[in-house]
Amino acid sequence: MFFVVGGFNLIQKLLLIVTGLLTLGAAGVEVLGVYEKGSIELADILLLFLYTEIVAMVVVSYTGQGSVFVYPIFIAITALARLIVLQGKDMDPQNILFEAGAIVLLALAAMMILRLPRHH
Repeated sequence: MFFVVGGFNLIQKLLLIVTGLLTLGAAGVEVLGVYEKGSIELADILLLFLYTEIVAMVVVSYTGQGSVFVYPIFIAITALARLIVLQGKDMDPQNILFEAGAIVLLALAAMMILRLPRHH
């Protein structure tokens, strides 16, 4: 049983490293695309925030320091904000309200996770 758990822990650590490296690669491609395009848009900045949050989630998962549950919520909030920005004027106003409501709900969930006492 110890070898199985140890094996899964090793696989988890390796996949976290691969995820971090792929995320850094994707961020590099995005920065290169912005450089080649010659202009920076809000959607580009939000995408870089997504990459940053993924790297932070990998670091927290790898080191065990911090709350691993909060980073996926931050990623979801940023992804929803990016979706609103990308669809912007063409989007049905009702959908904007739903997505903004989802952002508020996720923000409340993150606050609760960060504020609640931790029991080990």
